[in-house]
Amino acid sequence: MSQPTVIEVAGDQPYRVLVGRDLLGHLPPLLEGAAQVAVLFAAPLRAYADRIADALRAAGMAPLPIEVPDAEEGKAIEVAARCWDALGGAGFTRTDAVVGVGGGAVTDLAGFVAACWLRGVRVVQVPTSLLGMVDAAVGGKTGVNTAAGKNLVGAFHPPAGVLCDLSSLDTLPADDLRAGLAEVIKCGFIADPAILDIVEADPAAATDPGSAALRDLVERAVRVKARVVGEDLRESGLREILNYGHTLGHAIEKLEGYRWKHGHAVSVGLVYAAALARLAGRLDEATEARHERVLSSVGLPVSYHAEAWPDLHAAMRVDKKARGARLRFVVLDALAQPSILDSPSDELLRAAYSEVSA
Repeated sequence: MSQPTVIEVAGDQPYRVLVGRDLLGHLPPLLEGAAQVAVLFAAPLRAYADRIADALRAAGMAPLPIEVPDAEEGKAIEVAARCWDALGGAGFTRTDAVVGVGGGAVTDLAGFVAACWLRGVRVVQVPTSLLGMVDAAVGGKTGVNTAAGKNLVGAFHPPAGVLCDLSSLDTLPADDLRAGLAEVIKCGFIADPAILDIVEADPAAATDPGSAALRDLVERAVRVKARVVGEDLRESGLREILNYGHTLGHAIEKLEGYRWKHGHAVSVGLVYAAALARLAGRLDEATEARHERVLSSVGLPVSYHAEAWPDLHAAMRVDKKARGARLRFVVLDALAQPSILDSPSDELLRAAYSEVSA
């Protein structure tokens, strides 16, 4: 069992994020006292979920494997209800636990299932995608999608621990790895510019799952998120900066019926937010240009369809970050200096979109 990097997440319910390789031996101690453990996983991860089940059995726990639909299809209230039925059928008690195995969609679902069962049981997240490691699995946000939008139904439910097993990235499709880098790069712009330097110095290493550079990027991004959510679990202030690029990004995802990867949509959203900040007189041209340059260097999209603006504008108005009829955007006043742009005019919003439309 290798020794991981340990990143502490503070707050009312502190926990640890472990980053390293071959970490399954660290899972049973996080579940001590549980007689049964539900293991939620998507079909492509059956073999990995079987390994987790074996580790749980060896530690004297009874695993309950629950296969859920892959990606965003799994983030539905109907899927959560099937999971609750399985827990009920197995007689899950307050001392039992849930493990989420997969990308961000599965860990979001697993957290929501755990948050609601008996008003909250333990969940341990085992993200297997880069996006899950640096974003979804850390922070305690859980939820499912509805016809009205992404993540509009959910709960705050911090995990008992997170295992970022980098060995699972070795078989991750290259496009999924690149998508996860959008959230990493976001952390570079809002809090840790060294992330941008690492990507710019060697974009190929940043997309290599076995590289020291990628491990450094994961650890830096997790530290950014750990610091923010440790201070603000429920998004009452500081945590809002993690939504940089997400207002337009979520709107793109909704228009695409969630067929676009989250990271791809956020990538376009980051470029849009930078354009919005510059046009509002908040951000310098060089930092705005750096957004497109860094994201493009790792193969992420930086534009979207010009004719989509009316639908995107309407979708943004039901985003969680809106306040009544007012749209709010996280923007940069300078590198690593995020702030809020409240109620920008429709003209400004449209002008910024013209700079990312294709």
